[in-house]
Amino acid sequence: MAVYKHTYKAWTGRPTPAWSRFLILARYGYARLFHSRFLLLFFALCLFYPFVCLAYIYLSHNTTLLATLLIPASLLPAVDGRFFYSYSIVQGAFAYLLTALVGPALVSPDLANGALPLFFSRPFSRAEYAAGKLSLLLALLSLITWVPGLLLFAIQSSVAGWDWAKSNLWLAGAIFFGLGVWVVVLALIGLALSAWVKWRVAASALVLGVFFAGAGFGAAINSVMRTNYGTLIDLEQMVRIIWSELFRYDSGAEISVSTAWIVLGLTCGVCVWLLARRIRPFEIVK
Repeated sequence: MAVYKHTYKAWTGRPTPAWSRFLILARYGYARLFHSRFLLLFFALCLFYPFVCLAYIYLSHNTTLLATLLIPASLLPAVDGRFFYSYSIVQGAFAYLLTALVGPALVSPDLANGALPLFFSRPFSRAEYAAGKLSLLLALLSLITWVPGLLLFAIQSSVAGWDWAKSNLWLAGAIFFGLGVWVVVLALIGLALSAWVKWRVAASALVLGVFFAGAGFGAAINSVMRTNYGTLIDLEQMVRIIWSELFRYDSGAEISVSTAWIVLGLTCGVCVWLLARRIRPFEIVK
């Protein structure tokens, strides 16, 4: 539009509040991600095990159906800390697979196409950009981890009665806090690797490599050096140690819970440092 014609007008729509401006990235990110049928199918697959757990809870409290199937109620495992510990392991595995699919598509396209200067030329800070991208992954992973877990706890409480809910209220906190920590760690790892690897396929492979290679190298170090400290580079084992403490289930781990917390804290700190180094409104090309 030619400026001299003076036919342009100022935008008269409602401006987005400054406090929620970072959610714009999440909204458009969801619209782009769920255009993929494969992602939709995989997301539905991630919710299969919670439905299996729901069916088990219903079956364990339906005495008529158990009598019809000739299954003694005493033989069924109780819905307790061990039950939700197993739930966390399964859904935690699905969470890092989903991170490998979604995480590399968050920052790497903006870096590859030189879009960051366009974002930061507007009233949009680096922290808001990172928060917008991070909120997308946090919400997506929460929908397959602690949100269904709390729904299962609520359903179990409704069928088992108030006494069970009152004596096992700590399980709700363990589900939210334990899986919430894992979601934060995965989101930061996915975002940091996406910021440093511009090729999406390579970034996905690197996200998977962080966990699979960490477990492999950790087991090799333990075998060769005859120590247990190789487990420190296995992030999945670190979070399982924390889960075993929260769900009051002895997993037989020889690494202390405080050490596991330190390892996950250092991992998050490194990811934040990598993001701060990479997300900026300019790029030095040598």
